[in-house]
Amino acid sequence: MVVVGARSEGMTSFGLRTLPYGSFCTIQDPRPRVGVAVDDQVLDLTAASAQRLPAYAEVFAAGTLDRFLGAGPDAWATVRSAVEGWVNDPRIRAALGEHFLPAADVRMLASFAVADYVDFYASEQHATAVGRIFRPDGDALTPNWKHLPIGYHGRAGTVVPSGTPIVRPCGQRRTPEGEVVFGPSTRLDIEAEVGFVVGTPSALGEPVGLGDFDQHVFGVVLVNDWSARDLQAWEYVPLGPFLGKSFATSISPWVVPLAALEHARTAPPARDVPVLPYLDDADHPPWGLDLQLQVRLNGEVISEPPYAGMYWTPAQMLAHLSVNGASVRTGDLYASGTVSGPGERQAGSLLELSNGGREPFPLEDGTTRAFLQDGDEVVISATAPGAGGTRISLGEVRGIVHPSRSVT
Repeated sequence: MVVVGARSEGMTSFGLRTLPYGSFCTIQDPRPRVGVAVDDQVLDLTAASAQRLPAYAEVFAAGTLDRFLGAGPDAWATVRSAVEGWVNDPRIRAALGEHFLPAADVRMLASFAVADYVDFYASEQHATAVGRIFRPDGDALTPNWKHLPIGYHGRAGTVVPSGTPIVRPCGQRRTPEGEVVFGPSTRLDIEAEVGFVVGTPSALGEPVGLGDFDQHVFGVVLVNDWSARDLQAWEYVPLGPFLGKSFATSISPWVVPLAALEHARTAPPARDVPVLPYLDDADHPPWGLDLQLQVRLNGEVISEPPYAGMYWTPAQMLAHLSVNGASVRTGDLYASGTVSGPGERQAGSLLELSNGGREPFPLEDGTTRAFLQDGDEVVISATAPGAGGTRISLGEVRGIVHPSRSVT
C-alpha cells in the first residue's frame, strides 16, 4: 500500500450525492480500509459492511476496491443504495457513529491495483494545438484523428496516487542546434485529464459495445499525465510516446462512481466526419460529460479546461480499445488525454499555455512560466453538475516536482 499524504484531500466538497470510494488508514490503525467520503468525514465501509451489509463484508475486507470493482453493476448499485440509506437516516448514522472518522485524521492509500493503463487523445482543441507545435509544416490533425480515438499504452506500474513526489525524468533530447544529449528534462509539463476505472472484465475476443460502457466502467478519477516534452519530441516518431510519458501518471485518491454523474451527462460535439458503426453513438444515450476542470500552479489558477467539448466519449474510447478483441480487466485505467477548450486559459497543458515555450504565460507575482520548475506543486480539481442546479466535486490530484536523480 502506498500512503499518499498526511490527510485526505478535497474532502469538504464531497456531499451526500457524490459518495466516492477510496482506501485509507490512520496513524492509530495502519490497516487499509475501504472508505466512502461523506462531507468532512470518511465512513469506514470495511467495518460498516461487516455490521450492516454482511453479504459484502468479504468484498471490502482487504481494504481496497479491487474485489468491489470486479463484483459488477448489481453490487455497485446495491452498496451505493445501502450507503445512501445509512448517511441519510439519522438513526442509522448515529448507530454507525464510531465508523465515521474525521477526514483530517485519515491517510489515503492507492485505492485499487491498476491492471493496464491506456491514454487517449480525445480533445480536438488539444490535438490541433499540439499538432501545430510539433508539426508546424504539416496538418495539425493526422488523417485518422476524426475516424477513431487515438491512444497509446502506458505503464501501469508508474500510475501513482495523488501526492506521490514527481522526480524530474532524465532522457535523450535534441538541442536547438541539433545535438543529441542526455540529462534532466528541461520542458517538464502536465496534462489535465479524466480517467475511467474498469470494474467488470471482458473475455478475450469479445469487444465491448457502446451500449455496455456503464456495465464495465465503475467510475472516474482525475489524472495528471506528467510529460517531458523535450524527451517526447525526440522519441515519438514513429511509435509515439515512451519515456517522455512513462515516468509518472498521478491519479486522484477517490473514485467517483458513474452513478454520481447522471446530471453531468451531455451530448458530445457535432462530428463533421462520419464514423464507422461500432463508434456511431447517434442512437445511444449520450456519454459526453459536462465536467469543469481547474489547474493550479503553486496555488494560482492558471487554467480551467471544460470537458464537455471532448470529441470522443469514454464509451467510444472503450469500444475502440476492445474492438480488436482485446480483453479488459478489473482495475484497467484509461484516460481521456489532455482536456483543453477553445478559450483563453482553457488549455490543459503548459505546452499549449506557452505556445510550445515560445510565449511564456504571466503569473500573479509578475514572473512568467513556460514549463515546470523543481519545487512546483500542481493541483488539478474538477466539479460536475448535480441535482437541482448544484455542483458536486470530483476531488483533486496533486504532485510536487522533485529534482532529477541523474545517471551518467
